Amino acid sequence: MRIIAGEAKGRKLIVPKNLDIRPTGDRVKESIFNMISPYVGGAVVVDVFAGTGNLGLEAISRGAEKVYFVDSSPLSLEMVKENISITGFSEQSSIIKGHYERALKDIPQKADIFFLDPPYNKGYVMDCVRCISSYEKVSHEGILVIEHNKEEVPDKYEKFQLIKRKRYGITTISILRYSQY
Repeated sequence: MRIIAGEAKGRKLIVPKNLDIRPTGDRVKESIFNMISPYVGGAVVVDVFAGTGNLGLEAISRGAEKVYFVDSSPLSLEMVKENISITGFSEQSSIIKGHYERALKDIPQKADIFFLDPPYNKGYVMDCVRCISSYEKVSHEGILVIEHNKEEVPDKYEKFQLIKRKRYGITTISILRYSQY
């Protein structure tokens, strides 16, 4: 796994040796960033269920201003710290340890992009979307980039509307945009 584009292009990231963490593969990651490229420059990003920090670090490399990495796993957070060090993005990075529901409350500003890549079929996706909405943590017309099983995300949810969806085998990427109307 590596940073695909931008300032840290080509840097290899540390990946888990076990299957407890499922990092987004380069092919899917490249497709995600092709879909969201207009949103990334200068963005505040939250990488929920950060795992290795792969998506958030790619966002910084492509011009995001700030990334909050959220995870409850000590192993994941250790990998995120090491990968931040490898890429040299410590000034743009902030790590928040804890369960997503509490951790989302602790984010001190609204974000433009949320990456959500939780374990599949556990009910975390829509609960996390509910938290983001109820805590009012998303900026006007901000987006949620959700990696999930094909059945987990509806086309519309509260103040979010589906704008893009692509499938890659068992993985589906849905991009929802926040709209107050």
